[in-house]
Amino acid sequence: MDKGANSYNCFLNGNNDALVEIIRDYKDGLTFFLCEFVGDLSLAEELMEDTFVRLYVKKPHFSGKSSFKTWLYAIGRNVAREYLRKEKRRKTVSIDDHPELTDPVWDPERSYFKNENRLRLYAALQKLKPEYRQVLWLHYFEELREKEIAQVMKKSSNNIGVLLHRAKKALKDECEKEGVLE
Repeated sequence: MDKGANSYNCFLNGNNDALVEIIRDYKDGLTFFLCEFVGDLSLAEELMEDTFVRLYVKKPHFSGKSSFKTWLYAIGRNVAREYLRKEKRRKTVSIDDHPELTDPVWDPERSYFKNENRLRLYAALQKLKPEYRQVLWLHYFEELREKEIAQVMKKSSNNIGVLLHRAKKALKDECEKEGVLE
């Protein structure tokens, strides 16, 4: 049983400090995962908080069939999907109507990507399909195995293998266009 699962069991047994430990250990990775899913850091932070509130309030059952991290990210993904489904019903405004929102000077994530190659790599990554970005993020940054990625993305392991291969190729092509791979 991994550390997250142990902490979650302690939380379920009444130790609220264990939930604080879970939040501390998983909040950053979950936030960046959700950001790749929804495309907005501040929204991702809200959804991360909603995910942990769901753990606190509903105390869902963790069966142990996957790693705790995979299970938690799947909950986060469901929270994000519910939010996006509700937002889809509301009137939306195109980001093209507000170019100041896409100005990289105001992008809070930019501080994370300091050197020029990282900025170009990040720009290339943003041009990929959302599911390509998501599978690459889970594979490289969250270091999940294909089986775990399949559980998070609710796809088969074979689909993830193909998706990962296509995402890598698309990223390579995009990087060549952006001048990252010279």
